[in-house]
Amino acid sequence: MLDLSATSAADRVYEEVKELILTNVIAGGELISEGEVAQRCEVSRTPVREAFLRLQAEGWMRLYPKRGALVLPVTDTEARDVVDARILIESHAVRGLVARGLPTGDLVADLRRNLAAHAKVEPDDIADFARVDAQFHQRIVSAGANGVLADFYLGLAERQRRMTTASVHREPTVTPRIIAEHTALVDAIECADADRFTSLLVDHVAGVHRIDDVYAVHATAASATHTTDARGTHAEEGQR
Repeated sequence: MLDLSATSAADRVYEEVKELILTNVIAGGELISEGEVAQRCEVSRTPVREAFLRLQAEGWMRLYPKRGALVLPVTDTEARDVVDARILIESHAVRGLVARGLPTGDLVADLRRNLAAHAKVEPDDIADFARVDAQFHQRIVSAGANGVLADFYLGLAERQRRMTTASVHREPTVTPRIIAEHTALVDAIECADADRFTSLLVDHVAGVHRIDDVYAVHATAASATHTTDARGTHAEEGQR
């Protein structure tokens, strides 16, 4: 028979430890033990062991017998990949909205409410700021009406939160800049300017997370897209 109490305890430990990792309370490179976590969560070591195995399977930590669990830091490659994927998905969502001529009023209003929530976050509540930040970007993707991409983007959300938390920890003064850049992104959506949105997005996410080599890739891609769009327009005019 399944021990539901043990299962729920393991789930609780899993959620609590992962939240500590995402909010940088347990930093990458830190070694934690089953005993420490069991004491903190007020459970036996069995659910902690189960939670650790799950966290290892998801890539958050690496287990070392009789030593503990090493929380894996965000590598440069992982950070670049997350930023790259975010730019592709978010820009695609906005480009699709504009290309189909869909109304953006509801999205813009929703994003401006999110910006107001940004401004209300206490300066020292980095975890809450990162959560609201992730919601901002998720709402843009959801508005693109592509369920597959929206689900995939949700898989990036936890890594996004962790990276944003680390960036704000490293540079607390970055929060006003993030809010200002989010405001500019909303303005671009309101003006139905997908090219400007993409350009601003590249500057925003690559700048906040200090990743330089995505600039050239996405600048080239944006230029190619703009050229293709222009050719299509000229071709249509020639057929008239």
